[in-house]
Amino acid sequence: MSWGAIRRAYQVARTFRQYRLIDLLPQSRRPLPLRLVDASLFWVGRKSPDAHPSVRARLALQELGPVFIKFGQMLSTRRDLLPDLFADALAQLQDQVPPFDGELAKAEIESALGHGIDTLFDDFDIVPLASASVAQVHTATLRSTGDEVILKVVRPDIEAVILADLTLMEAGARLVSNTRKGKPLRAVEVVEDYRKTILAELDLVQEASNARRLRDNFAGSPALYIPRVYPELCRRRLLVMERIYGIPVTDLEALKAQGTNMKLLAERGVEVFFTQVFRDNFFHADMHPGNIFVSREHPDDPMYIGIDCGIVGSLTENDKRYLADVFLAFFNQDYSRLSQVYIDSGWISADTNPVEFEKALRKVLEPLENKPLSQISFGHLLVELFRCAREFEMEVQPQLVLLEKTLLYIEGLGRQLYPQLDLWQTAKPFLEQWMAEQLGPSAQMKRVKEALPFWLEKLPEMPDLIHDNLQLSKALLRHPQGVMERYINQRRRIHNSHYFLIIGSVLLISGTLLIGKSSTIWPSTTLALTGLACWAKGWRLNNQ
Repeated sequence: MSWGAIRRAYQVARTFRQYRLIDLLPQSRRPLPLRLVDASLFWVGRKSPDAHPSVRARLALQELGPVFIKFGQMLSTRRDLLPDLFADALAQLQDQVPPFDGELAKAEIESALGHGIDTLFDDFDIVPLASASVAQVHTATLRSTGDEVILKVVRPDIEAVILADLTLMEAGARLVSNTRKGKPLRAVEVVEDYRKTILAELDLVQEASNARRLRDNFAGSPALYIPRVYPELCRRRLLVMERIYGIPVTDLEALKAQGTNMKLLAERGVEVFFTQVFRDNFFHADMHPGNIFVSREHPDDPMYIGIDCGIVGSLTENDKRYLADVFLAFFNQDYSRLSQVYIDSGWISADTNPVEFEKALRKVLEPLENKPLSQISFGHLLVELFRCAREFEMEVQPQLVLLEKTLLYIEGLGRQLYPQLDLWQTAKPFLEQWMAEQLGPSAQMKRVKEALPFWLEKLPEMPDLIHDNLQLSKALLRHPQGVMERYINQRRRIHNSHYFLIIGSVLLISGTLLIGKSSTIWPSTTLALTGLACWAKGWRLNNQ
């Protein structure tokens, strides 16, 4: 381990000691190495000793810098793992990072492009427009077209910092998970999820590709606009994109001042989300308010502008259908169906007792039955369902975690824009229509058309397969034990024949090739003859 890594490890351990983060674990779940490290720093003073543990956790991550801040932000979305109080505290983490030197940014851009900035851009602003933990943004004008653009450039050396901090996080996670009582915390799994997320943000070519796909999906839409990307100018550490002048979605005063239809704006946010998930199967999974603007044009018919497409998600067709089933079963208060959906989907084990799981679901959901749907949080309902399933050893589904996080963002944003928003009223018709399209006659006919070439290819084999299966069934009815033994022996013989054929072929070819190159003929000849014998053995077994 390098001196820099040792120094960083000490800084992390000291900060954890200062904010008493070991207290977040119950006494019985504190691994011995963790206790020893904490005790060895006995001279380190305390900070904010009277603050609630959730506040101390936020302050500690904030002090440790950008990588830990983003980790806390990610943790705040894992409400299936954290109590709400901690999730709310971590959600307040602000990713406010001082910009790095503009001349250094210019040098990074020129290195990425292999050209001087002046050959491609005019009016490059050395002062950054915005700065974050991973990258910062500068403005310019394309010399060839006059288009106003932004240049997003990754911070120099940030990848080394991220990898070093990830190594420390992973070591700490393994330390916790190697104890019997620490396993339910799933620390290794959480850190691995974070690793994928933050490293994906470093690849701006992938972000450009994501943005282009989202832009194509919503081409001509009145609901969402994704700025144009200039792929020929994008590099792994550089993104060039159209500059936009929208109103930040959190600036309610500016939105109201221009006469924005807030009800329609809130409803369109919900529609955009469900369209991305169910129609396109490709959704922007980082839709926090800092990445969303509202067009200044047509405030009576408002349009969102989405940026920062580094994190995206998608679901399998089965996941989409089961997710729609979950929501519709809740709409209809059909807890038996809800229980069965979780089992059928594979999200929880097929060995789960559906009656017991249904009881657990009722315990969580029945208190909501008397509430108006407009007062029930769609996102928090999903969180509670996942928490309930956790008790039945539900495996983490990364794609569902991303979906849950995005839904919480969208719902919170929608109700901030228009507090009377009834997300259920907006979502239910969409889900019912989608389910009808998936299960209706036209959808079934589409599936038949897609499978037809495969069926036609296999059609000539069908009579022989049917005949063979009928003969096997008759034989099994008459002499079940003898038929099964013969079947097993036949499979074993075929396996052995393939083994001898492969080994024999390799030896035969190798020996033949060596005959002309070896100084003595006997070793190569012996090799070839051995291969021939093996091959003959395999051929006999295959034809018995």
